[in-house]
Amino acid sequence: MTDTPRVLYHVLHETRHTYQRGVTLSQQMLHMTPRTFMHQEVISHQIEVTPAPQDWTEHLDYFGNVCRGFTLGTPHRALIVRGSATVALLRRPDASHLASSPAWEETRATMRDVLLSHDPLKYLYASPHVMCSPELAAYARPSFTPRRPLLEAAYDLTQRIFADFEFDDEATTISTPLHEVLIGRRGVCQDFAHLMIGCLRSLGLPAKYLSGYILTSPPPGQPRMVGADASHAWVSVYCSRVGWVDFDPTNRRLVQDEHITLGWGRDFSDVTPMRGTVLGGGEQNLDVSVTVTPLAERDGSI
Repeated sequence: MTDTPRVLYHVLHETRHTYQRGVTLSQQMLHMTPRTFMHQEVISHQIEVTPAPQDWTEHLDYFGNVCRGFTLGTPHRALIVRGSATVALLRRPDASHLASSPAWEETRATMRDVLLSHDPLKYLYASPHVMCSPELAAYARPSFTPRRPLLEAAYDLTQRIFADFEFDDEATTISTPLHEVLIGRRGVCQDFAHLMIGCLRSLGLPAKYLSGYILTSPPPGQPRMVGADASHAWVSVYCSRVGWVDFDPTNRRLVQDEHITLGWGRDFSDVTPMRGTVLGGGEQNLDVSVTVTPLAERDGSI
């Protein structure tokens, strides 16, 4: 990596399933390995599963995310998956560069001429949880005025979603259609990320869904609580001549150095942290705990 100042974090992500009855077979696929890319370096990472699986697999998915799968044939009433990682985040450009980005119409026009193998095209069209629509385009239009710099417009849309929508973890589920979120004006980070992506794609602009973690701040004078941080979702917007730039509509911000990236795809369905099937079990209870701990701020490599 470069000599750019870095911020170090340790992440502990624990998922605990408890079952009403015994499970005789569990097969799971995990998106719990952070990515290394130009803004993030994974220094160490491991996944522990209790009870111990009999078989592990690993591969890269279509989007380049690390997927780890396991098969567990030991009868069990509880399944614990614990991922821990140390990552370094490189400082990104601040908001002062947004107004100098190309007009949003330029990026839309380039999408008509690029080869089908061009990476942004993966994120230009509708996907399972993101439908494009005239209603979403209409909501985005006040931000995307003629010839406005794309990144400035995207930042404005980020702020408008924060102002217009209320965070409510009981208002929606992952299956709630996007048009209902637009009407109801309530939801969670997944909804707001899907909403912003739908707005951008409805204007002909590529946007991808990012899954990961965000450092939260305790009240003044209070210690950082174990398990108090959060799995999170935000958006990356493609801009011609600039590349991908990340925005967080849930928190009204340009992503800097408090977002730790697990992976990305078209929407939540491409990067679900844990997905699988079990034989037996009956009713189950799910508990997820995330702790993000700042370690240090340094220049250069470790």
